[in-house]
Amino acid sequence: MPPVTVNASPLTDQDEKTGQTGYITNSITTATKTNTPLIDVPQSVSVITKEFIKDLDITSIEQAVRYVPGVIPHQGESNRDDLVIRGQRSNADFFVNGIRDDVQYFRDLYNLQRLEVLKGPNAMIFGRGGGGGIINRVLKEADGVPIREFTVGGNSYPGFRATGDVGQALSDHFAVRLNGFYEKSNSYRDYVYLERYGINPTATWTPNENTRVKLGFEYLHDWRVTDRGIPSQTRPNGTLPEYPFHTSASTFFGAPNFNYALTDVYIANAVVEHDFGGGLSIRNASQYAYYNKFYQNVFPGGPVSLAGTVPLSAYNNETDRSNLFNQTDLTYRVDTGILRHTLLGGVEIGRQSGLSYRQDGYFNGNPTLSTLTVSAYNPITYGPINFRNIATGANNTYQLDLWALYAQDQVEITKYLQLVGGIRFDRFNFQSQDRRTGAVQGRIDDLVSPRVGVVVKPIENLSIYGSYSVSYLPSAGDQFSTLTPGTAIAQPEKFVNKEVGIKWDIKPRLQFTAAFYDLDRTNQRLPDPSNPGFFILSGATNTKGFEAGISGYITDKWEVMAGYAYTDAKIVGATSATIVPGNRIGLVPYNTFSLWNRYQITPNVGAGLGIIHYDDSFAASDDRVLLSGFTRFDAAVYFRLNDNWRAQLTVENLFNTQYIATADGNNNITPGSPQVFRFSISPKF
Repeated sequence: MPPVTVNASPLTDQDEKTGQTGYITNSITTATKTNTPLIDVPQSVSVITKEFIKDLDITSIEQAVRYVPGVIPHQGESNRDDLVIRGQRSNADFFVNGIRDDVQYFRDLYNLQRLEVLKGPNAMIFGRGGGGGIINRVLKEADGVPIREFTVGGNSYPGFRATGDVGQALSDHFAVRLNGFYEKSNSYRDYVYLERYGINPTATWTPNENTRVKLGFEYLHDWRVTDRGIPSQTRPNGTLPEYPFHTSASTFFGAPNFNYALTDVYIANAVVEHDFGGGLSIRNASQYAYYNKFYQNVFPGGPVSLAGTVPLSAYNNETDRSNLFNQTDLTYRVDTGILRHTLLGGVEIGRQSGLSYRQDGYFNGNPTLSTLTVSAYNPITYGPINFRNIATGANNTYQLDLWALYAQDQVEITKYLQLVGGIRFDRFNFQSQDRRTGAVQGRIDDLVSPRVGVVVKPIENLSIYGSYSVSYLPSAGDQFSTLTPGTAIAQPEKFVNKEVGIKWDIKPRLQFTAAFYDLDRTNQRLPDPSNPGFFILSGATNTKGFEAGISGYITDKWEVMAGYAYTDAKIVGATSATIVPGNRIGLVPYNTFSLWNRYQITPNVGAGLGIIHYDDSFAASDDRVLLSGFTRFDAAVYFRLNDNWRAQLTVENLFNTQYIATADGNNNITPGSPQVFRFSISPKF
C-alpha cells in the first residue's frame, strides 16, 4: 500500500506533534508529563534536536552538551556518560522516553529525535536523584512518515561510521521503522579505539483515532579501550596549584592489553495511550532493560613525581543490571469556572537488580604489588597483571523495589497567569547482600518531593516564571550498588532549587531563555573521625548561577544555537579533610559560552561555524589541580548534490587548539582532541 498522509490516518508525524523543526522544539511532554509548550514550563529546559546533531556530526552526549549552558562533561573513567549539571555530578540521571536508563554506559545518538536537558531538581516527575538536572533521550518512532535515509562517513583518526533510518506506514493504522548504525574508529589517543553497533526497530498501531500502541526494542554493543588520560605534575615544595603533566595529547598511560570496556544493552518498551473523550486520557508505559557491563582500567594512580615517575594502579568492575519499570498516567482537562485545569495523577512501580563485583590489580606476579611505578615519559606496561577480589572491593548482589504516587495540577487562571503544582511520594526499598559473607544490609526511604511554579505571560509570546523544587538522593547513591552499616543509617541527601526566568519567542522560529537559580545540596557525608565507617551529615554545596540561550532562525537562511552560563558552585560544608568550605566544585568553570551558526549560502551550499569557551576550573573539589580555560572553534560545510544526496565536511577544533577536555579527579585528565576532519554522505530515497 502506498504511504498515507498524516491527515488520512490516526498516525501522527513525530515532528509535528511537538513543533520540532531545525534547531527548535515548541513543546515537550517530559517536564510535566503532559504535552506543554516550552514557554509555559516553569523550568530551564535546553533541547538538542536531530537536525543540530546532524549538522555537527555529533555521536555522543558528551559532544552534544558542550552546547548546553550549565552542563559540563565529566570523564566518567572512560567507560560511561557522566555529567556535571549546575555543579552536581551524576552518571545515573539519564532517561529514555521518560523512563529511567541509569546504568553506566556510553549512549549513541543514531536513533535520536531530540535530547532534552531539564535543569534543577526533577523528583516530582522522575523520582530520586536529578539534583542538578536530568538528560532525557527522545527516540525516533514509527510515525507513518516515509523515510529511507542512510549516512556513510569517516574521520581523520581514521574511523568509519554508517547509519540507516527506514520507516513506512504499512496501512492507515500501522507503521514500522528501523534505525541502525555501525562504527569503528581510532582515536587521537595512542592505543585507543572502539567498535560499536546498534539496532532499534519500532512499530506503531492505531486501531482508531483514540488509541495508540507503540512498541520498540534496542540492542547496543560497545567495545572500546578505556583511557583515563594523563596525571598532574608535582611542583617543588608542594606548591599549589598543580597542573596537568606537560606531554603530548596522544600519550597513553596504562596497559593497552588490559584496558577495555564492554557493554551490551537490551531495552524493550511498550506504550499504550487512549483518549476517553471529555478531556480524560490515559497512558501506560512499560520498559524492561538488561545491561551487561564490564570494564577494566590501568591508570595513573597519582601525580608525576619530581623525579619523573608516576604510579599506575589497576582494577576491574562487573556491573550487570536489569531494570523493569511501569508508569501509568491519567490526565484530565477540565474547566472550573474561569479556571482551566490539566490534572495529572500517576503511579510508577519498578524493580532494579544486579551485581557489583570489583577486582583490584596486582603487577608482575607479585600478590602485594598494587602499584607499579613507571617513567612518565614511557608510561606503558604490558603486564602481567593479576586481578582478585579483596576485602574492601565490592562483591555483592542487590535489589531495589520502588513505587511512587504523584499528582499535579496545571492551572490557567487567565491567559496572563498560570500555576503549576505537584507532589510525589516515593518508597525506595533497597537491599544489598555480600556474596562472601551472606550479610544483608537494607534500608527503606519514604521520599516526598514537591514542585511549585508560576508563569506570568504579559503577552502571548513572553513568559516570566518562578519555581521551587525538591529532590532527594538515598544514601546508596547514584548507582545504589551496595550498602555498608554506615550508609545504611545515613539520611538521604536533599536538593532544593529556587529559580526565576524568562522565555521569549522572539519570532515563531526563534526562542530566547534566561534563568537565575540558587541550588542547595545538603546531608552530604563527612567521615566520622571518632567512628570509622560512619558519617556526619554536614557536607553541603551551594550553586548560584545564571543561564541564557537562544536557538532557531535569525533569518530563513541563518540558524543559530547559543548558550552562556555563569556558575558559582562552592563547597559550604566539608565532605573530607581536603574538600572544605570555600572550595570550588571540580570541573565547574565560572563562565562558559557556546555559539553555533549555520548559514545557507545558496540552495545547495551551506556553512557552519561554532565556538566553545570555558574558563579555568579545578580537576576536583579539593582545588589542587588547575585546568586552564580554552576557546575552541568548529566548522562545517554542507552540499546538497540534488534532492536525494547530501554531503558534509565537519572540522572539530579548527585551529588545532591545545586544551583539557575533561577529567576524573586530579590524576585522570583528558586532553582535548587536536584538529579532526569528519566527512559524510547521505543518500535519501
